[in-house]
Amino acid sequence: MAKTVDDFILEFFMKHPGEEFEPSDVVDWVTPRYEKERGKTPRDVPRAIRRLAQKGRLTKVRYGIYKYDRTHDHEVELQDFSEADKQAIFERDNYRCVVCGLSEEDGVKIAADHKIPIDRGGTNDIENGQTLCYQHNSIKKNYSQTEAGKRYFIKIYETAVKNEDEKMIAFCESVFDAYDKHNMNGHIPRPDTED
Repeated sequence: MAKTVDDFILEFFMKHPGEEFEPSDVVDWVTPRYEKERGKTPRDVPRAIRRLAQKGRLTKVRYGIYKYDRTHDHEVELQDFSEADKQAIFERDNYRCVVCGLSEEDGVKIAADHKIPIDRGGTNDIENGQTLCYQHNSIKKNYSQTEAGKRYFIKIYETAVKNEDEKMIAFCESVFDAYDKHNMNGHIPRPDTED
């Protein structure tokens, strides 16, 4: 049986356990081997890498950086809410997106979304569910709300540093301190400290 793109990606990472790589490094290694064996160019290797990280086969170190760790190689069974639980979530949220307040009556589709994604330790409990319109569900994708917030404050911080805005720099640093205090999203490095 011919190897899949996933097989080649895992082979690459398993040859370099613990080393951190960008998807472009993996593409450069996988592509010629896949082409030689399969006679065609592999499709969307970076997406396959992200999928393998979501399944628990690879570790996402930080944005765009992945590694293989034998002790953490596991496949996460990605599950969805049952139909009954989806209906309970929609009912609880009044069949409206919790972000914009729109509903199917307003012409938008709604979805039952995991507040904390399954691949990041979330559960299929109704308490972990929320109603989102497709637009806001798409925006969120696989980022937790706290991750999106931290990335947003990093951008604000970088602009404040460029503008020498001491008040905004201090504000952002206090936000980063709150992330640290509550042990949230430590895989996203603070821009105001050196590792």
